[in-house]
Amino acid sequence: MSAQNWIGAITLVGLAAVSLGFVYVLSQAGRTADPARLSKASKTVRRWWFWALIVLGIGVAWGTLKPFPIPPQWSPLQAAQTVDVVGQQWAWSLSTTHLAAGTPVEFRVTSSDVNHSFAIYDPQGHIVIQTQAMPGYTNKLLYTFREPGTYTVRCLEYCGVAHHVMQTRFEVAAAATGGRP
Repeated sequence: MSAQNWIGAITLVGLAAVSLGFVYVLSQAGRTADPARLSKASKTVRRWWFWALIVLGIGVAWGTLKPFPIPPQWSPLQAAQTVDVVGQQWAWSLSTTHLAAGTPVEFRVTSSDVNHSFAIYDPQGHIVIQTQAMPGYTNKLLYTFREPGTYTVRCLEYCGVAHHVMQTRFEVAAAATGGRP
């Protein structure tokens, strides 16, 4: 089960708990109650909800940030292939357009003029990874292509009148089979 599915399930459980709380409150409406007992029960419920929310918050933060897809920007990446990328109105410049599938690729992405959004689409047209291209700053992006084919790079941040033509392509070849035909 993916992290997104877990978060969806946790959200549904949380919504169910809140809904049950509302049903309980509605069922208790109109009843007369002992104020001392009610105050003690209220404090217990608040304390329980406080700790439940703390644990839930820590769990959600850990679950969503643990597989953080952005590599550390301040250290060298362990990539077998490196591609220097420069975005400029209205074109991408890649240091190489031939990559191998199955080995990590480090994209070093920057811009020479305005902000751009460097997005890679697979041969079926689905976005696989994205980062910002900003003047004066280099973002590092680490990705391993699983399938060979022609991949497309597009800008996702409006950068001027010819933004829609700002794209390029590169080839990902099948991984070497170790000398077998």
